[in-house]
Amino acid sequence: MPTEVVPLGVPGRSKAERVRAMFTRIVPRYDLMNKIMTMGLDRAWRRAAVRAAMPRGALALDVGTGTGDLAIELAQAGARQVIGADFCEEMLRAARAKVQRRIADGALAFVVGDALSLPFPDATFDCVVNGFLLRNVASLSEAFAEMSRVLRPGGRLVCLEITHPPSSLAPFFSLYFNRVVPLLGAVFTGEAGAYQYLPRSLGPLPEASHLAAMIAQAGFVDVRYRRLGLGTVALHIGKREEKLEQRHRPRPSGQLLHPLSGER
Repeated sequence: MPTEVVPLGVPGRSKAERVRAMFTRIVPRYDLMNKIMTMGLDRAWRRAAVRAAMPRGALALDVGTGTGDLAIELAQAGARQVIGADFCEEMLRAARAKVQRRIADGALAFVVGDALSLPFPDATFDCVVNGFLLRNVASLSEAFAEMSRVLRPGGRLVCLEITHPPSSLAPFFSLYFNRVVPLLGAVFTGEAGAYQYLPRSLGPLPEASHLAAMIAQAGFVDVRYRRLGLGTVALHIGKREEKLEQRHRPRPSGQLLHPLSGER
């Protein structure tokens, strides 16, 4: 199984640079393609993630927010404030335009930020969520360490991600994911390469049980997961350990904003 999969046909020397370039190119049809290839189930999965995060009254972070759908769901579920972070500015531009139509001012803000180096102080958030992010990071252990760092003790982590399907479904899932999805991507977005990367990116991702073990190793407790979408999607949940020692990261300067500023 490959140790790293990168998008092809886009510029960049590292996985992060290539993934950013790929997402920049597919922004205009990104939401449409998500609905088509999940047959509209993506919204139900996001809502399940939001329920697991228990965001009411919380300061919430959506890592890899993309066009902001999960962040919007968190705000609508009663979060005190939601910060959506993503390293693709074009995605954030689309998210901001969407929020202006749906969410009251101050409830939701977006900042540029990398999942492996989040621009927030230690123990800032009550809950941290991510949707379909994990396959795209260069280091899962670093991503989990960063999400742990910015969570307050006892805060909740929720990860929604495609997973390896049960063996009984694997042949059918492989046919759909490896053949049909790239064809749909070519037809509806004109970017077949991005949707060839999508099934390839699942290869190195650990099985759901192994992913749960990695989350526990990062200092989370009460780690559990459940499968959605006939077992093709996994929802992992954990709590930041109460007495976990964290490395300190001071408040960032420059264009990366403090999450409580309310800036957009």
